[in-house]
Amino acid sequence: MSSPSDGEPVGIAAVLTDLRAVDGALYAAVAATPTPTLDTGLRRLSAAADHSKLSFGIAAVLALSPGRARRAAVLGVGAVAMASISANLLGKRLVRRPRPDREAARVIVARHVPMPTSASFPSGHTASAVAFATVVGAVLPHTALPLTALACAVGYSRVHTGVHYPGDVLAGALLGATSATAVLTLARVQAT
Repeated sequence: MSSPSDGEPVGIAAVLTDLRAVDGALYAAVAATPTPTLDTGLRRLSAAADHSKLSFGIAAVLALSPGRARRAAVLGVGAVAMASISANLLGKRLVRRPRPDREAARVIVARHVPMPTSASFPSGHTASAVAFATVVGAVLPHTALPLTALACAVGYSRVHTGVHYPGDVLAGALLGATSATAVLTLARVQAT
């Protein structure tokens, strides 16, 4: 691989260093941007997404309805389980990225949620929210847009509250989408 400017080879380590720099700069930009109107709502959203409470609550409501809604709830919970296991038992243990230094970045205290003790990469909150939104949205298309918006808001809330870098959230979203695809594929195979 060559650098476009000088023709010298560029290693993977150099690319990763640059990506970490961009990730840190985005984190710092979010921390430095005053958003008093959003702070309380995003802090509450982040806390409400702990242990996938939002997804499980939506699944419980869907499960009360017969047919496709109940199927969406079951598959959505399965996708949350797969994403959570992948993020928390595999991803975080393999990568072991430290959490951001919220104090050094001067994240406003009004945004703070408890800092998790687990590794930062990938975001389990985002993985689970995206997995749930993707599966339920595939089974019940009219829910796709609001659930996707909610999943995006959950992911952003994790950066806004200072507990994740944007790259952690992006990786969590990709992991969630992959988990959702796996659950939907398994459901189709079982149905045939």
